[in-house]
Amino acid sequence: MGLRFNLTAFVVLGMGLASAAIRVQAQGNLDDIPVTQKKPVTDDYHGMSVTEDFRWLEEGQSPVVQKWSDRQNSYARSILDNLPGVPMLRKQIKKILSAKTVGYGSVALSGEKCFAIKKEPPRQQPFIVVMDSVDDVSGARILVDPNELDASGTTSIDWYKVSPDGKWLAVSMSSGGSEVGNLSLYDVETGKAAASDRIQYVNSGTAGGSLAWFPDSSGFFYTRHFKVAPDNPDDQNVYQQVYQHRLGQAAANDKYELGKGFPQISEIQLAMDSQTGNLLATVQKGDGGKFAHHLRNSDGQWRQFSRFGDGVKQAVFGKQSDLLVVTLRGAPKGKIVRVPIATLDVQKSPTLIPEGEDTIVTSGVAFWGETTILPMQDRLYVVYQLGGPSELRCFDYTGQPLPAPDQLNVAAVHGLQAMDGESVLFGNTSYTEPDAYYRYDAASAKTLKTQIANVSATTMQGARVIRKFATSADGTKIPLNIILPPGVTADKSNPCLVYGYGGYGVNLEPRFRPLNRILMDYKVIYVVTNLRGGGEYGEQWHLEGNLTNKQNVFDDFAACVKYMSSNGYTTPERTAILGGSNGGLLMGAALTQHPKMVKAVVSLVGIYDMLRVELSPNGAFNVTEFGTVKNKEQFKALFGYSPYHNVQDGVDYPAVLFMTGENDPRVDPMQSRKMTARLQQANAADSPILLRTSANAGHGSGNSLTEQIEQSVDLYAFLFNHLRVD
Repeated sequence: MGLRFNLTAFVVLGMGLASAAIRVQAQGNLDDIPVTQKKPVTDDYHGMSVTEDFRWLEEGQSPVVQKWSDRQNSYARSILDNLPGVPMLRKQIKKILSAKTVGYGSVALSGEKCFAIKKEPPRQQPFIVVMDSVDDVSGARILVDPNELDASGTTSIDWYKVSPDGKWLAVSMSSGGSEVGNLSLYDVETGKAAASDRIQYVNSGTAGGSLAWFPDSSGFFYTRHFKVAPDNPDDQNVYQQVYQHRLGQAAANDKYELGKGFPQISEIQLAMDSQTGNLLATVQKGDGGKFAHHLRNSDGQWRQFSRFGDGVKQAVFGKQSDLLVVTLRGAPKGKIVRVPIATLDVQKSPTLIPEGEDTIVTSGVAFWGETTILPMQDRLYVVYQLGGPSELRCFDYTGQPLPAPDQLNVAAVHGLQAMDGESVLFGNTSYTEPDAYYRYDAASAKTLKTQIANVSATTMQGARVIRKFATSADGTKIPLNIILPPGVTADKSNPCLVYGYGGYGVNLEPRFRPLNRILMDYKVIYVVTNLRGGGEYGEQWHLEGNLTNKQNVFDDFAACVKYMSSNGYTTPERTAILGGSNGGLLMGAALTQHPKMVKAVVSLVGIYDMLRVELSPNGAFNVTEFGTVKNKEQFKALFGYSPYHNVQDGVDYPAVLFMTGENDPRVDPMQSRKMTARLQQANAADSPILLRTSANAGHGSGNSLTEQIEQSVDLYAFLFNHLRVD
């Protein structure tokens, strides 16, 4: 899963209603910047010598490095805590984030029951509930509550799977943002954890994790993680294999199923056909978007029917002893073919849904195990991406379009679930409407909102969403989703915050973020960009922004940021940019390539030293997206944009706030340490370069409510100060 990043989990955009100004000139005393010792190290890459001064900051467990990090935190606090708007912001943010609102995710139907992960502040962590119906949440019963298991609020749910008979719940939980998940089994009727059936290391930050129950609920298949170098306590690299577990037996006796001989960077998602007992394993090679597929029949025989790079992206079980497969072979935007399980011959299988003008969504399968194709008895539901927004469509089994559910405008679809008859349950959200689940009844062609709906403490009333296109350096048109506050016009007076990601084929879809209300009330324009490297227009869009084409992503983002100024929405002096993880790399590239383009930058859990990233525990998974220094051409591209290596002494850089977590399993915190040290010594301006390191946080997933509040306070106090928000 590489650098997958959930911005909602790490910080929350926007911060509720407010009226008092928080503008202040708090640049900090430059004499207080911690001194970072230079210890030059030189490496040779294909005959080219590269010297850096801060290699020693990579040793995160070193007392010297920890002391340095503590000094950086103290320096950051000396500035962030002295912004006069902080007390007001903390009060308002806490009120919004701690309000007893309700949010639902990971909805699963089993028999007559509905399960979901429920978020209900002021609880520190979401928890699992069971309900009798999607139309009645009043009797929701708590099954697994991490808040009861860990009073510190740092234990979180990675994922869960309900047994087909609805009696058992398999749950992976991890602590401190580590994403190192251990599995426990819970009795749905009593809510009690089984004394046996506990399995360690079923999830990791690198490869994630998955589980599929036997049709008779007597056991399950699951992903187990192993250390690459078990005798080396300092080595954190892992690989993943599939095992079989039967209820009541010791994990030590679990049977190996699949994975030997797979690449170390394999990421496996499992799906079971409850009718036949066939098991599907979707295997991604790192995070570059190449897949292989394996099918296990009920007799225990495995057959491989696709290989890395052959264009097969997704497979699901059909209704007639077949698989429905999304392939890009001869169809860059995707087509669906019907593959008989007897032959498993994708190339010779007939086309069911031909390639169209829009792209079939496939990225969710790779990262979250979520299907975007749902076969029903007489119809097929398919999610398409439209350059950012997504849409649910319906077809019969001759490939002809059928009436589709009503959906929100400029929105995102997720969480497809089969219901009774030909009814389907799906999630739908937009930039202005909270996420909710809807039931579409095919017989009546009616779409009804269920009670599985998020209740927000704020609204986006009065905000307008418009889609525009910026022109990148090579002439490519790049979508911008511009969320305009009420009454805002293009008069160059508005503060503006631009968000970007652009990687891994991820489709950056519309999402409702309750605390964006504060941006609207302070007349701050918020922009979400759909850059190449993502999946907004299919695999070609992704390939134009990965490996040696990565510079296109940075050019796309610069074009979007400049579009806002050139079209009168704002000015560089009132523009800030925000991104995390792969988007943190984007922030580093933007500020080093265009230091005068914006006033402030917030970069979350980012990567900046592109020559060393592949050496971190998660690094190998990202080689398929970024490339490797071992390849001469890829090295040239990496070195050409690597933010750490492109910082120039004596340049006036914008104000920068780096945020990272000590337990991040996806991006080594040393990336933020090294980039901070380099920028602090090079910066000729009086703009602060700050590093904020959280002790009990990781890449964003599983952060406690308290941590989210404090991160949000720092982020927005910093941005509002430099954007002169009144």
